[in-house]
Amino acid sequence: MKPLLMKRQCLYVLSGIFLVILNGCSSYFHQPTKEKRARLGEDTGLTPTLRTLPPPSEKLVAAVYKFRDQTGQYKPSENGINYSTAVTQGATNILLKALEESGWFVAIERENVSNLLNERKIIRSSMAQFKPENENLPPLLFAGIILEGGIVSYDANVITGGAGLKYFGAGGSAQYRQDRVTVYLRAVATKTGKILKTVYTSKTILSQSVNASLFRFVRFKRLMETETGYTTNEPSQMAVTEAIEKSVQSMIIEGVRDGLWNADAKSGDKLTTALKDYEVEQKEAKETDVYGARNNVERSRISVMPEVSLLRYAGDYANPVNKFGFGGALNVGLTRNWNLQLHVTSATLASKQHFTRDVTISEVNLQYRTLPLQKVNPFLQIGAGVTATRNSAFFEFKGKKDRMINGGVGIEYALGRGVGLNISGQYNYFVKDEFDSVISGSFNDSFWRATMGLSIYLGGGYSKKSKSKSL
Repeated sequence: MKPLLMKRQCLYVLSGIFLVILNGCSSYFHQPTKEKRARLGEDTGLTPTLRTLPPPSEKLVAAVYKFRDQTGQYKPSENGINYSTAVTQGATNILLKALEESGWFVAIERENVSNLLNERKIIRSSMAQFKPENENLPPLLFAGIILEGGIVSYDANVITGGAGLKYFGAGGSAQYRQDRVTVYLRAVATKTGKILKTVYTSKTILSQSVNASLFRFVRFKRLMETETGYTTNEPSQMAVTEAIEKSVQSMIIEGVRDGLWNADAKSGDKLTTALKDYEVEQKEAKETDVYGARNNVERSRISVMPEVSLLRYAGDYANPVNKFGFGGALNVGLTRNWNLQLHVTSATLASKQHFTRDVTISEVNLQYRTLPLQKVNPFLQIGAGVTATRNSAFFEFKGKKDRMINGGVGIEYALGRGVGLNISGQYNYFVKDEFDSVISGSFNDSFWRATMGLSIYLGGGYSKKSKSKSL
């Protein structure tokens, strides 16, 4: 039986490892085991959108002198010093390609304009020997706008994390790291020098690693050892390309919206859709923080919460049992982060045989809400209250009263406008060891409580000043 059991355990572990690998099957099943030929460059996720923008009424002649890496940063390294730059040094070429893909610009050579002028001198001297003097080269195009800017920031390790588990030599782990690159682009009028428009875009760069291993003696003198995994690093050049393409798209749409340049009159519906989509995207950007979380949930100052609870007595009697209770709470927001709660619960605390007590629990809690403008809002709370013995009525405060303090944690998930699901857990500790009428042990009586309720928001909201502080 034991060899069979060991085989089953190994099968379960190997199945788990296989499931971990499937999570990243694209990179795992396309490992580079042989040389590959050169191919055309990949499109980013934004390239198709750039190609399908509404066409212009007339293309803009644009000059790009330098679009540089202005960060001066090197690649982060765990082993010594790395003198490779964190981002590409060819951002000018990427910008020129994005301008061409958009179909809105006629890009003219300015980065190496000295080479162009030298070549024109050579052509003139050659033409002077074989052609009449009155035949000249056509003039160079001059730009209506100059596009300036650059890669202004590369932030390494904006978010890092991971998880892992090992049990009897079998397990797996995953790690990830997120960097961030930021691009600024501005359009300058060549006739006046006026800055017409400035846009700012950013793109995250994800690196992740997943591995699984097994090290186990399957039977006497038979050792089984296996390991596998993969690591993926999003190319920084692709991230820079997408950020630059996004800046070009933003420059075009904002310029049309502000009347700086015009789209083709035949693309009315397409232009209207593009402007509406961009307006929605701008609104989402204002509600999104640097970590990608949306701050778009507006909670009112006052809410009521009907709830059910699961309570577990922890006192001087052995064999405690779990009992259900019900009640409600009134929440009053002092600020967006701080909340005052009045809470009443009707419940029973009991052990298996020797102790049962029906109680009404009333308490005042102070809660600190960590993410009040987000859909998922964790909170911490401390408070104090009174537990009163009740008889027949569900909410009765005439019986024996015991004071207590509590602390807990919880989370609220916004289900919709004005409604949220509230789940919390707390520990309640009595000030005196008299709740169960037995004084014994080093600690006072206490009980645990898990609560699930439905927050229904009422009344007005908070001021804009309060909102800016919470952000």
